[in-house]
Amino acid sequence: MIFADIILDISVKSLDKTFQYIVPSCLEDEVKTGSLVTVPFGNGNRQLKGYVINLTDTPKFDPAKTKSITGIEKNAVPAESHLLALAGWIKENYGASMNDAIKAVMPVKKEVKEQVKRTVYPLVGREEMEKLAAGFEKKHNTARARVLRCFASLDSSIYYNGIDYNYITKNLKCPKSVIDGLGQMGITSTSSARQYRNPAKHEAPASTRHVLNDEQQYIASTILSDYANGIRKTYLIHGVTGSGKTEVYMEIIEGVLSYGRQVIVLIPEIALTFQTVNRFYQRFGERVSVIHSRLSAGERYDQFLRAKEGLVDIMIGPRSALFMPFKKLGLIVVDEEHETSYQSETPPKYHAREVAVQRAAMLGASVLLGSATPSLEAYYKAQTGAYGLFKLKKRAGGAHLPQVHIVDLREEFENKNYSVFSSILSMLIEERLQKHEQSIIFINRRGYAGFISCRKCGKAIGCPHCSVSLKPHMHNGVVDRMKCHFCGYEIPLPSACPSCGSKYIGTFGIGTQQVEEAAEKRFPGARILRMDADTTGGKDGHSRILGQFGRGEADILIGTQMIVKGHDFPNVTLVGIIAADLSLNAGDYRAAERTYQLVAQAAGRAGRGSKSGEVVLQTYQPCHYSIVHAANQDYESFYNHEISIREMLHYPPVSNILGVLVFSENEESALKLAGIISEIAEQYQTVTVLGPADAPVAKAKDIYRKMVYGKCMDYGTLCSVKDYIEAFKEQDTEFRDCGINFEFNINR
Repeated sequence: MIFADIILDISVKSLDKTFQYIVPSCLEDEVKTGSLVTVPFGNGNRQLKGYVINLTDTPKFDPAKTKSITGIEKNAVPAESHLLALAGWIKENYGASMNDAIKAVMPVKKEVKEQVKRTVYPLVGREEMEKLAAGFEKKHNTARARVLRCFASLDSSIYYNGIDYNYITKNLKCPKSVIDGLGQMGITSTSSARQYRNPAKHEAPASTRHVLNDEQQYIASTILSDYANGIRKTYLIHGVTGSGKTEVYMEIIEGVLSYGRQVIVLIPEIALTFQTVNRFYQRFGERVSVIHSRLSAGERYDQFLRAKEGLVDIMIGPRSALFMPFKKLGLIVVDEEHETSYQSETPPKYHAREVAVQRAAMLGASVLLGSATPSLEAYYKAQTGAYGLFKLKKRAGGAHLPQVHIVDLREEFENKNYSVFSSILSMLIEERLQKHEQSIIFINRRGYAGFISCRKCGKAIGCPHCSVSLKPHMHNGVVDRMKCHFCGYEIPLPSACPSCGSKYIGTFGIGTQQVEEAAEKRFPGARILRMDADTTGGKDGHSRILGQFGRGEADILIGTQMIVKGHDFPNVTLVGIIAADLSLNAGDYRAAERTYQLVAQAAGRAGRGSKSGEVVLQTYQPCHYSIVHAANQDYESFYNHEISIREMLHYPPVSNILGVLVFSENEESALKLAGIISEIAEQYQTVTVLGPADAPVAKAKDIYRKMVYGKCMDYGTLCSVKDYIEAFKEQDTEFRDCGINFEFNINR
């Protein structure tokens, strides 16, 4: 008798443990570790789904009192055993339920009907085919004759390759009965073969192999030498923007592939897939695939199968690509490792960089991190020897870092320039237009403006469901609607203040739409594209805009942070940063780090080709250390300044922080539970407790949110705090209307 330990697919903390069931003899061949099965649960034998965590012949209880599995979900994709182990690690380290952790490591959960390609092949020679066609024409069997004439018209070199079945039925307008009849006569035969959907396939020609410079070659050779000697570790490549990190990745990947191993390449944004996949496909061809949320269900499923069956060697994608079921994983590349998108926003709130290191350790693989602006966590570990550190100090191909102009917006105001564009930025854009070069304008806020408020009573128009202001948006050239960027709530632009009735309401701050409007007025005739969350909807939204800009179909690209992440446009010689210090007012301990990264990354888009580049950095805080060091592309100085502040305040990476989010439709309950959690954490003498307090967004989608923070040098102690809080919540009956989420070393 076989017994299965099962985690129920239900989001109830008290049920987040294994339950043992008997595997019926009729299902013994089908039920595997990772299978999704149906089981009876509770006194009423309610049918629930659950994941098989383990199979054993040792019962935990009396078999006579143990229930049996009811069935197996035929169309569900089973979880890989080592990914289940990884899910267990995520659960323990990020305070999630095992059920949520399992779902996280399963980017594809359901089977999708396979795509089959049918081909009709000739069983007779061309001359015989022509004779048979003539005979059918005499008998007025025109449909059969059309098929045979089509075969006879084929060149002899491709004659026996056959004709696509769908071409015969649709283009030649021949029904299935005709094809079947020809098969019965022994004239043709029909075969079927599974056809995998391949969203990574590009028609681009193979690229000329780049010759690595001395810096690049040293890094690639050193890491591959370690690999050949069985050394598996994590490496950080810190290279200035345009230093050719991708070429180093590909050289190392080629070496890893030669050992028969597979590679995962993580990128932070879907927007980067177009350019990244294109470069990899040119180098490695059909060995490359891609997976992300914009693909169809069929495309995602096929990429999962291709990875599982070893039909591809390189999988590229954002965070979810980390969990592709490669059986011979040899390397994980985390490009732009500093990006916040690598941290999940929903439970389990794991960080892909840390999970990548853990998965690599489990499978004997190496990890390669790369960034021009490394996270302080990664650089700190590199400095302390936990990671290997390599530096690329020169741009590839002899390109130079751009010249940076820092513009004090206070002086622009004094000089009566109230435009979005400073005087020097306007002048330099005009120069680029005359020289047929391209410009990128970056502002990290979408929509038309920051918010709309009343000039009489001073109140901003807010979302009734979230504690944020509504953002004005333009439609058909007119600002006529307001949207919440959290819940999607949308209303027409009011003609008067909802609070006091005053007609004196107006916009404050600027967004991408307003910058676009200003650019159209200031530079008439310029071809302008805007790239933000509002313009990139649909499957190919990102690639469409980036493709247009890359082909030179636009002079100016305006966008949010998605345009400054790793893109390489040789004809871009100017980058304008509209409000460089916007992120400095974010109000969290990473504000300076985020500002440095955004500004340095944005500046790095200029002058990446043979032409020199310039950057205009507009700010109200020109002397802030993050702005100054970003302008100089001086990461070392920024790191030394910022790490000294983190050491003084005991913030990551020198210490650890646990954030506990309490949420409920009842604000009083949420506040009371947050207070109890604060008291629990205070019992640990080495833990510094902050809160309870409102979360940065105190209300979202009608749910109230409270935060408690705990700081401690020892990560294990914070894990103990997390376990204590979980145990309390599980036993508690008073706060059933409250939920809890945990987040370690908050990366936003």
